[in-house]
Amino acid sequence: MDQDQIKVLLIEDEEFDVRRIKSTIDPFRERISIKEIVSTGEDAIAAVEGRGPYDVAILDYQISGGLYGERLVKRMKSIDPSLQIIVITKMTINQTDLHFANQMMASGAYWFGTKYPSDIEDYIYQPTDFILTIMNAAEKKKLDEDRLRSQNRLDRKIDRIVQERPLLGESPVILKVKEHIAKFAATNANVLISGESGSGKELIARNIHYQSARKYENFVTVNCAAIPDELIESELFGFVKGAFTGAQEDKAGLFEQANNGTIFLDEISELPYQAQAKLLRVLETGEMDKIGRKKSHKVDVRVISATNKNLKDLMKSNHFREDLYYRLNILRIQAPALRERTEDIRILINYFVQHHCRDLSITIPKITDSSWSLLQQYHWPGNVRQLKNVVQRMVILSNDRITKDVVNMALDLQNQDPISSLVNPVFSTENILPLREVEQNFRKQYFEFVRQHSKTDTEAAGKLGLAPPNFYRMCKELGLK
Repeated sequence: MDQDQIKVLLIEDEEFDVRRIKSTIDPFRERISIKEIVSTGEDAIAAVEGRGPYDVAILDYQISGGLYGERLVKRMKSIDPSLQIIVITKMTINQTDLHFANQMMASGAYWFGTKYPSDIEDYIYQPTDFILTIMNAAEKKKLDEDRLRSQNRLDRKIDRIVQERPLLGESPVILKVKEHIAKFAATNANVLISGESGSGKELIARNIHYQSARKYENFVTVNCAAIPDELIESELFGFVKGAFTGAQEDKAGLFEQANNGTIFLDEISELPYQAQAKLLRVLETGEMDKIGRKKSHKVDVRVISATNKNLKDLMKSNHFREDLYYRLNILRIQAPALRERTEDIRILINYFVQHHCRDLSITIPKITDSSWSLLQQYHWPGNVRQLKNVVQRMVILSNDRITKDVVNMALDLQNQDPISSLVNPVFSTENILPLREVEQNFRKQYFEFVRQHSKTDTEAAGKLGLAPPNFYRMCKELGLK
């Protein structure tokens, strides 16, 4: 048989009508083939489950047995969603054909028609319409299968994205975060995520997006602290050609790129005050103004923002708009610090060890008991981000075992504890250093410490109270990249 031949399952309990259907289809037997004939709903289910797949099912509404009509249509569609079902019946008493057809379509049928009267022996229905309906139904099955394949590919891609950056942990606080993510993902409301640097705020935002109805659309990340003040408006909202000197062509802003999806505004506290007013308008009206364009542009974007600062304190000092805060803070999640979820440390370390070993194509080393004790007692000021970096160092420094010495080396490389790493060497009676050298060493280590707790060098300069040019100059003098 031709591979493209339409495979039909016929569900009919009257031999007279079986003969009429066969007679109607027979002139097109090279294109349409009745593969099986059954007379009850139970047999139809068995055929679809065990002997399919079929392209089209032709179903007499009034077959014998307890399973028929809408119930049978729904059962068959639940087994094979792409199966196209054509319902035929002579049941027209006490109801309009239109009402009955709507019932059939609602249950999942592709088409509904009434049989010819029994005195017409050759055909079941208007032959041309009946045959065209079968062929169109088969084409729709192909389209549905293509759509399902595309949907499955998208779902697998999204699963891979989530699996590559999972939200790990079984502690009560992280389970509460996961519960909030599931609840918030079911809405379109804006979410504000608070928490220390390195605690996983972006990961929480990604999980909200990829569990939501917007998961097939773009997830756009914006670090508000990394964009210069004079460029923030054009980056967020775009511009049109000729809007200003150097605008050689139209540029889509990040909100436009995130249309129908989600935009993640990290470090929202660093957004310039003027840009805050423009963002507020987008949140209130769903409209944004491109630079150089007179007409507003509609966008449908969910906004998830994050901060490691207290926005209420910034509101009091007039650095953050109160009205914007309440627009962003519809729903709230607190990203817990790692010290609040110490029971997750072992889970995280095991995951990152495997991750880095896989990347480096090396055997997974064994972590000694003393190493576990040290790692679980450490205070992790840089949270999960710091832990990931420390694990990478441990994997590189170890051979087949991660010992306590390896852990100490990895933690010392981080310079995360300036007290322990600086005080003891400075106050050593065996090695008293000149003051200039001590100051130089402290400055270098403290600069590294601040940089490791900052997302950008501009942010680090601000924390040190330095202008960026002075910060870069001093880094160069200290031999820092």
